[in-house]
Amino acid sequence: MVTPSSDLSVLLINLLKSVLYRDADERQWAGLLNLQARVRDYVAVLNLELVLDEAEGYAFLKSRPEAADDEAAPRLPRLVARRPLSFAVSLLLALLRKKLAEFDAGGGQDAHAGRLVLSRDEVVELVRVFLPDGTNETKLIDQIETNINKVAELGFLHKLKPAGGAAAGQASYEVRRILKAFVDAQWLAEFDARLASYQSQLAGVTDTQEGAQHA
Repeated sequence: MVTPSSDLSVLLINLLKSVLYRDADERQWAGLLNLQARVRDYVAVLNLELVLDEAEGYAFLKSRPEAADDEAAPRLPRLVARRPLSFAVSLLLALLRKKLAEFDAGGGQDAHAGRLVLSRDEVVELVRVFLPDGTNETKLIDQIETNINKVAELGFLHKLKPAGGAAAGQASYEVRRILKAFVDAQWLAEFDARLASYQSQLAGVTDTQEGAQHA
């Protein structure tokens, strides 16, 4: 017999392991909505908080904000580790977040039932326009594919299976809406200024590399 306690245990274990999506397990999602108060109380003991977005259909755990410096209060260890991101991965995340905002502003309705799905080539094109001229094409695609794999590993992209059992071709990826929780509206409002900074940094890296090659 399934009890509320066993349901709570399953929810907590799965949330500690990864993100919970409504479309991946509607039964478990319904359980989370019913038990969210108990989940919040339990994870608070672990210095975590539940982030639950009913409209977008995802939930995950994150570390609670650290209190202001107080020598009397012991600093608790982090259960959810921070993951430093490379410049290139940060750029790709920013571009995907902007694409998702544009998709939603346009209605977000297509053959993928409101999901933003991009082919590998479309992702490559997102990044290409912000790279200096003269970038080696093969090297460019290899680097971007590496970054795509990293973003998928982080859970912001989901690689889709070919439709209808079609033979393996160009990969397609769903941009997961949880990205909106990590790149917020305020950050997005400053996006143009950030991109100008990105381009300056990229140009500087390229100039340095070319200078070293001709030295």
